[in-house]
Amino acid sequence: MNYYSLNREAPNTTFEKAVIKGLAPDRGLYFPEHITPLPPSFFETIGDKSNSDIAFEAIKQFVSPEIPEAVLKKIIEETLTFDFPIIPLNDNISTLELFHGPTMAFKDVGARFMARCLGYFNQNNTNEVTVLVATSGDTGGAVANGFLGVEGVNVVILYPSGKVSDIQEKQLTTLGQNITALEVDGVFDDCQDMVKKAFLDESITQKTQLTSANSINVARWLPQLFYFMFAYRELHKKHNNIVFSIPSGNFGNICAGMMAQKLGLPVNHFIASNNANNVVTNYLKTKNYSPRPSVPTISNAMDVGNPSNFIRIQEIYDNNFDQLKTNLSSFSYTDAQTKEALLEIYEQFNYVADPHGAVGYLGCKDYLKTDNGAHCVFLETAHPTKFLDVVEGVIKTQLKLPPQIKAVIDKDKVAIKISSYQDLKDFLQNR
Repeated sequence: MNYYSLNREAPNTTFEKAVIKGLAPDRGLYFPEHITPLPPSFFETIGDKSNSDIAFEAIKQFVSPEIPEAVLKKIIEETLTFDFPIIPLNDNISTLELFHGPTMAFKDVGARFMARCLGYFNQNNTNEVTVLVATSGDTGGAVANGFLGVEGVNVVILYPSGKVSDIQEKQLTTLGQNITALEVDGVFDDCQDMVKKAFLDESITQKTQLTSANSINVARWLPQLFYFMFAYRELHKKHNNIVFSIPSGNFGNICAGMMAQKLGLPVNHFIASNNANNVVTNYLKTKNYSPRPSVPTISNAMDVGNPSNFIRIQEIYDNNFDQLKTNLSSFSYTDAQTKEALLEIYEQFNYVADPHGAVGYLGCKDYLKTDNGAHCVFLETAHPTKFLDVVEGVIKTQLKLPPQIKAVIDKDKVAIKISSYQDLKDFLQNR
């Protein structure tokens, strides 16, 4: 499979080079040249397939021939070592739990898959690769864990100071080894802008091979389509109108769901559930796409004012606004509404959600007002204990810490503070 830049001013390239480069030379995101739907029989018999079988068939066209099938099967087996349970709340709403991996966030799937792809590509390479990544919360921990100890790969994570939860910060600042955390005086968009600038800075790239592990990287982004298929396998015999509500920040997750639909997944609609960072919600109302600085919220992983992956969504729908709007709804919610939803989910269903899942739940409720025959699945993208202060403060109940959180909570944070692109440049050139 070859990939092209969505800015269309760079040469097409292979999956391997797209993974290693992360971003195209013209600053465009890579997109696959072709999307070949899976045969209808695949979905008709999906109930008989394992997670690994589904993932292999779904992803192989995008990574071939660079990754041989035997190697791909091994990568998938090592990636999918945890469960993706569906929890029904009522007849119309379920939640898909994506937090059973090592860092208790949905990004574990993409980070683990990408780390193993990069490890395979780098096995005979004497040059080290530096994974440079910005995080608004969960990406950093997932990438740090996924790449920990991978030979020939160094990881540098930029995160906004004071704008990730304490546990999220511990997950990306306490591992050591080949992981370095840079604490940025700014917001997530500042971190992301620094990363993108570094990729185009020849004074850095001539000496250091950089790649990214944000969802801008095709190997981090595409595997997220797996769990939409896993959910369909569990639900399709009971429900014939399945809709997904995705808490959306950088829009990689929802975009991957749309890729699953392009592969033939028989789902009818997607909901982009936003917090106060509601650029896409406003776009669908006005046709005016106006990125703006992000604002901090209690659902911090969605605090993105210029979502990188929305351009991929526009590509999927041939930049046709009307076509996109038939398949995508979007709603946005305040922190106060999010807290009300956390309490409602707990009191009505005896279920503890995290702030991002609560936003997804609200998206389900609003969508069902106009399509009450749908079964809406909201994605629980992170374990609620990653947001202890918020969740416990709302539901007035002490949560039990899972082993993954206990393992980092008492460790000492190690981070380097930076405040400008020049600081990042100096660090990369002098490390």
